[in-house]
Amino acid sequence: MGAFLMYKSSAFTLSLVLASLAALAPFAIDTYLPAFSGLETALIASPLELQQSLTFYLLPYALMTLWHGAISDSIGRITTIKWGLAVFILASIGCAFASNVEALWFFRALQGLSGGAGNVVARAMVRDLFEGPQAQRVMATVQMLFGIAPAVAPIIGGLLLGMHWQAIFVFLALYAAVSLWAAVRYLPETVPADKRMPLSTKKVMGAYRTVFSDKEFNWVVLASAANFAAFFIYVLASPVFLVKQLGLTDQQFGYMFIPTVCGMVLGSYLAKRAAGIYSSQQVLKAAYLWMGAMALLNLGVCLLLPVRPFYNILPVALFNVGMALAMPILSLAALDRHAKIRGTAASGQAFIQMLLSAISAGLIVPLVWFQPLGLAMAMAGYLIFSFCVLRLSASWRVVVPN
Repeated sequence: MGAFLMYKSSAFTLSLVLASLAALAPFAIDTYLPAFSGLETALIASPLELQQSLTFYLLPYALMTLWHGAISDSIGRITTIKWGLAVFILASIGCAFASNVEALWFFRALQGLSGGAGNVVARAMVRDLFEGPQAQRVMATVQMLFGIAPAVAPIIGGLLLGMHWQAIFVFLALYAAVSLWAAVRYLPETVPADKRMPLSTKKVMGAYRTVFSDKEFNWVVLASAANFAAFFIYVLASPVFLVKQLGLTDQQFGYMFIPTVCGMVLGSYLAKRAAGIYSSQQVLKAAYLWMGAMALLNLGVCLLLPVRPFYNILPVALFNVGMALAMPILSLAALDRHAKIRGTAASGQAFIQMLLSAISAGLIVPLVWFQPLGLAMAMAGYLIFSFCVLRLSASWRVVVPN
């Protein structure tokens, strides 16, 4: 009994540390959103220029995720985390002392290049350390803890904004430093020297040809990424959606992020409970049925009801229940396609997700943030795309063993 309790405690500690690494990305995105109006004044920048600072983070993030996993397959998971988070800390300090929007763009890009190391390596390590239903439960736990970050981040940002906008980026540097310490202290190295693969551009490109030529991998990853993008457009548009459309203040970002993340946490909890009880196919179909109903509700609210925080935020929060319910199954299905190069597969998965997010930030959001209906239509569009590509995959057509 004592050994069992020790195992559960160890698994939870590992999940907590892995979640802290994965949560670095949403912290880097969401914490400074309440400061947009202050940054416009301090850096003499337009709202669109500040919006593009998200693109300058997300696009390098997406591109570099193609390398984080391969690097971790070559030099080890922990060493990759060390280098990535060290550069992120320096970039965060650079953001804090940016004197114009161009400098902010540069250091945000540097944050993007380095910040994905924790997320990619955390995904790979879940599958390195756990098997079967336990892997699904741990992935759901990581996702549940990871889901808290988008709710907490803008609240922390709003509080730190009372001191100065620079304090937000100092906080990001400190968060990365603590996560780095925890990773070194508690995480085992899951790629021993005798199992590491030589790092070369030719071999990395060959590995990605293997990964991205796998249609099943592509369908599952695209479906998962589109589900996330359906919600993430609201995060990217939040400075306009919350402040200009819903009439909230810079300190009231939690009005959206708390309920939406509660939905994500609930979905992750349900995914954890369903592991080993229901088939993956049953869970996926239930999740998509729920997300479809919430996307229709969101459109109906925007068409029929007046603009109010409660009306316009509730459907997004409920949508996240289904998104989080499906995500662990889709993530594990993708990673299991290429067990020998799991770090590379994790990178490919993160790349597609962040690439869609970068496209949303740079192209989609500025086209649809004119009113809540535009955002609701974008959510529905992403979900339709996700459903169409997932129906092409074996994960939808046949029962996937847990």
